Amino acid sequence: MKNKIVLFTVFMLFMSTLKAQTSTQFEQIGYLLEDALLYSKQYLIPATDGAVYQASSAWIDSAKRKKDWQISVGIHANTFKVPNSDRSFTISNSDFKFFEIQGANSLEVPTALGNDTSVSLVGDLGGQQVRLKTPKGVNQEFIIYPYLDFSFALPSGSEIIGRFSNKTDLKRGDYQVYGFGVKHNLSQYFPKLESKKIYVSALSFYSNEDISFDFLDVNTSFGNLGINNLNGIVDTYHYQLSVSKEIKKLEILGSFIVNISDFNYIVSGEKGDIENLIPAQQIINGLLDTIQKRKTNYIGEIALNYSIEKLNLMSAFAFGKFMNFNMGISYKVN
Repeated sequence: MKNKIVLFTVFMLFMSTLKAQTSTQFEQIGYLLEDALLYSKQYLIPATDGAVYQASSAWIDSAKRKKDWQISVGIHANTFKVPNSDRSFTISNSDFKFFEIQGANSLEVPTALGNDTSVSLVGDLGGQQVRLKTPKGVNQEFIIYPYLDFSFALPSGSEIIGRFSNKTDLKRGDYQVYGFGVKHNLSQYFPKLESKKIYVSALSFYSNEDISFDFLDVNTSFGNLGINNLNGIVDTYHYQLSVSKEIKKLEILGSFIVNISDFNYIVSGEKGDIENLIPAQQIINGLLDTIQKRKTNYIGEIALNYSIEKLNLMSAFAFGKFMNFNMGISYKVN
């Protein structure tokens, strides 16, 4: 809130230096930016919430202690099911200060995870109509992306684990994740458990999720506003406890995951012509700071790991607010 007050104070001081006949128009641009903030919050948050689940799954392929210095590399396919409740939200004319919905008082519009429909919003700026099409969603029931992972076993019963994905095309945007963590085997201190082929491990890891979408292409008599791209950047700290039971070559794992995520939203891309008059991107990014927040998630996961000599085949199902599926294959280098 403090950032919002400071930015609008600067904005209003800037407007006071303009000629009287244009000050009202710049005030209207301020309202336009507030409407963009309102829309961006409801449009992108379901996608960043889902990104946390996508980054949380299938970090532990085995709760057993691995052989000292063992190196494994793998490739995974992650599948996130988009829930119906996060595919749309309702907008009303009463929500906006500048725009109105063309031909309606309220409508249901897609979030970033929604369908590919769009509606028109219109406003008046100095006697000229400003029109924009609302951003579309990815229009996918399942979001699938591949990633690479690796692990390196230390003599203490610990493992260093990492993962990385290239940017994945989401039709209307991109998704990318990377992360690293440390796993430690706990059952090595309880020989009676391991004699029954029951294993326990704890993992702490960090992941970064970057999700971006095409946003609002707004043209005014002062030039384009330069808010065509909206990014959600999420820093997440995960804590996981896993228990497994080995039955011949099959290992059945159950895990409980707690993660704490910090969300940051920014508009990016090429700045608009209006930057010659006002720092539009800076103003709206300052407003977006006001919706940054921290969230805690509790996630359950069930996984199966099947070993065939140097190969491990794994499937995992994570559940909580969302559902996430993961399948992968890893190779033991040594």
